Amino acid sequence: MAERTGIKKRWFLCIILLVVLSLILYVTNQYKFPQRFPNHKAQNLEVTMLQGANYPNLEPGIMFVETSDTLIPSELTMCAIESAALVNSRKQVYYFIKEFTGNISALEQTKFKGLHLLSSIHNITLLPLDLEDLFYGTPLFDWYKKIDPENEKYWIHVLSDACRIALLWKYGGIYLDTDIISLKPLNFINFICEQSYNYANGAALGFSRNHPFTKESMFEYVEKYIGGKWGQQGPDLITRMLMKWCETEEINDFLNKTCKGVTFYPKDWFYPIPYSSWKSYFENDKWEENNSVEDQFSETRGVHIWNFLSNGNTRYIKDTQSYMEYFFKNYCPRTYETLQQ
Repeated sequence: MAERTGIKKRWFLCIILLVVLSLILYVTNQYKFPQRFPNHKAQNLEVTMLQGANYPNLEPGIMFVETSDTLIPSELTMCAIESAALVNSRKQVYYFIKEFTGNISALEQTKFKGLHLLSSIHNITLLPLDLEDLFYGTPLFDWYKKIDPENEKYWIHVLSDACRIALLWKYGGIYLDTDIISLKPLNFINFICEQSYNYANGAALGFSRNHPFTKESMFEYVEKYIGGKWGQQGPDLITRMLMKWCETEEINDFLNKTCKGVTFYPKDWFYPIPYSSWKSYFENDKWEENNSVEDQFSETRGVHIWNFLSNGNTRYIKDTQSYMEYFFKNYCPRTYETLQQ
């Protein structure tokens, strides 16, 4: 009798232990950060997006976006696009412009000389940026239809953040900000680049068409949208998504490695000079004719100039022997010739 009672007690204790372990596992899975990468299977984005597409069936290329109302690109924008075309001469470079109708001949040559210069380069294509069409069939469509740009503090920037992930989802290829001057050719692979320790940036991204990372990034963009917080939809978004994708808070553990098919490159690839030191790009006498800058940027594929801070400094770089003059002179020579003395 006593032996039977002991067996019952042991069974009872085992059941209690199993219940406790199950509760611990449940709570851990529910509240572990970062959460597992979600999978929004309910919405067939590929089909609806293709149904709404008015753009041509573009081959993967290097994409730039202009979300402002201008048709006159800055000198830095022109250099970014020209340099990408120069060092990636066998790739197509696409410049999506919100105010462009698609008819370059309708634009007067002298007033819109920047666009005419870019369109004359063999592997650059200028395209209209139709926002409703771009966002159609994605989580971004309802967000775009409801939002009031007049109430948005950083509208041009958050709109650009939305466009890049939609374009990468829709077409695949490489996205670059219009303040990145390309120094070396890029390969079509899935990549993100570190900006600083354990922090990524979305100024340079590469993804294949319909990649789950960009798909889920669109959902995250809408679900966590805070338009008044600088970076929330940009580098913060990319960092959050990479943490979820790799299921770790320490994304720097994956530097120069591939995590589930996405490579995480170190900051030297695109951010060799941090934003806090942006002025060093414009400092005089940084190089001499017989002293190449190439060694100093040997690991760099493109230099991000931090235009949000440096805007307007590019115009007068001739004869300064600054890094900027070197980059313009060697990587966007046609734009360099248009600069003021």
